[in-house]
Amino acid sequence: MSFNRNLLNIIIILCVCLNGDCSDGAQEKQRSAIDSHTIQLSSLFPSSSLPCVLSTRASNTKSSLHVTHRHGTCSRITSAKAKTPDHAEILRLDQARVNSIHSKLSNKLTDRVRQSKSTDLPAKDGSTYGSGNYVVTVGIGTPKHDLSLIFDTGSDLTWIQCEPCVRTCYSQKEPIFNPSSSSSYHNVSCSSTECSSLSSATGNSGTCSASNCVYGIQYGDQSFSVGFLAKEKFTLTSSNVFDGINFGCGENNQGLFTGVAGLLGLGRDKLSFPSQTAATYNKIFSYCLPSSASYTGHLTFGSNGISRSVKFTPISTITDGTSFYGLDIVGISVGGQKLVIAPTVFSTPGALIDSGTVISRLPPKAYAALRSAFKAKMSNYKNTSGVSILDTCFDLTGFKTVTIPTVSFYFSGGAVVELGSKGILYAFKMSQVCLAFAGNSDDSNAAIFGNVQQQTLEVVYDGAGGRVGFAPNGCS
Repeated sequence: MSFNRNLLNIIIILCVCLNGDCSDGAQEKQRSAIDSHTIQLSSLFPSSSLPCVLSTRASNTKSSLHVTHRHGTCSRITSAKAKTPDHAEILRLDQARVNSIHSKLSNKLTDRVRQSKSTDLPAKDGSTYGSGNYVVTVGIGTPKHDLSLIFDTGSDLTWIQCEPCVRTCYSQKEPIFNPSSSSSYHNVSCSSTECSSLSSATGNSGTCSASNCVYGIQYGDQSFSVGFLAKEKFTLTSSNVFDGINFGCGENNQGLFTGVAGLLGLGRDKLSFPSQTAATYNKIFSYCLPSSASYTGHLTFGSNGISRSVKFTPISTITDGTSFYGLDIVGISVGGQKLVIAPTVFSTPGALIDSGTVISRLPPKAYAALRSAFKAKMSNYKNTSGVSILDTCFDLTGFKTVTIPTVSFYFSGGAVVELGSKGILYAFKMSQVCLAFAGNSDDSNAAIFGNVQQQTLEVVYDGAGGRVGFAPNGCS
């Protein structure tokens, strides 16, 4: 009897230890194992000659598209004449986009731009209309023309360049769409409800040309598209085809879209693509942004294939009346230790998630706490000068690996999201590898959860349910 009792006690102790509740030493060892990432530095500088690795999720889900880096190995448009923008240009354009978002949210921009079944499109990586954006291929028209589109959660109206180019068209890799060659193309009347909806979707009211509705949309970096609002057949996959999708057929287009055919608007307005396909997908879509230019991710419409481990947070009210999906950030941890940040630091300005912003922006006090904690954990590495908006950088010359602390975000509703290792650093060169966050210039400016931090995560937008979700390892 005594032997059985002792055996039972040993089993109980073993079970407790296996669950991480044994000695302080065992707990500390377990904590240190999960509170840092050790990564090969070579992975921060992927070779442009690597073969393209396709996302299994995009390949195996019916309503899924491959997402590619706009200038990467996997992109259909990499042979376009435009050169790949350098890091300085990417960050400059990123700041222009952030300024535009903050202006929109504060109603300072008079020419405001409103920036189930399943279908997956692969996502490729491109930046603010020239460097950090991600690209998918969509079939448009009858017969269909496969066109590369930037997808953008901060924009509503989908548009492409169209023949004839009345004033100017930028250079694109694929042939410009000619509506006269499509049997399913129709202009929209300027007396239609769709035309009257343009003001909320683009920030500009529709106008008339021979009773046809004309749209105009301008972006924060002064890029623009002007043309006819029309209806057309959109083919995501062979089994996911939609007739009568409202889109812009742009005959006067200018800006940093070079290479792509246009833009796929994934915002919250009724003219956005998720709203127009709500009967099929219930305003649900998800994506995973690839960690490098030699991989594809996915853009999936509907609920098929969504991970069971997704953690959801409610869409916040800060972005009501805009295209954006708002979030409530309630905390941040570095190396498993939650930072001491007053709740009002996040709640006063609010936050949003944006597929087109490259570097996440934080309120000044939150960024200062993150930077201080991160630098303390990186004391083994030499500090070096910052670049552009990134002020916390390290010289890793001579190292083959680097050990960095984990970074996790806490959202309302209990969702805790640990960033992937590729979502923490932004590498210029071996002697200049930087923390991939920046502080806002003002306490009142909204925080933005950008696309570097979203890499490799599965990000789920449930428009009907009013929530956004996250899960790890989303591209596989």
